[in-house]
Amino acid sequence: MFVLTVAACSSISTVRVQPESVYVGPHLRPIAMVHAQVTSAYILFIAIPGHVSLDQVVNRMLLPAAKALGADKVVDIKVDITPDNGIWTLRKLLGWRSAEASGVAVVVEDEPKP
Repeated sequence: MFVLTVAACSSISTVRVQPESVYVGPHLRPIAMVHAQVTSAYILFIAIPGHVSLDQVVNRMLLPAAKALGADKVVDIKVDITPDNGIWTLRKLLGWRSAEASGVAVVVEDEPKP
């Protein structure tokens, strides 16, 4: 018996960092590194729901996770997504698409008053 199992999945990973170990700029205190990823399988050009988009990984996953950790903003954001046009369209025959984003969650510190 042959069984084919496919799925769509997403994940958010975080790790707290020591402020003195990561430099992000003046008046910014790093508190964590955040990484969000979503993957969706394709069979015969039909997507298993996974909402693979940069909007999903940045605005709906990465930023809320950073806010939940107490961050004011996320800096040094890096994104990557599998293209969905050109030769990459053939990957939808039997394959997957993925998108990911990562960045440094920071707290904005007030400037010292003279």
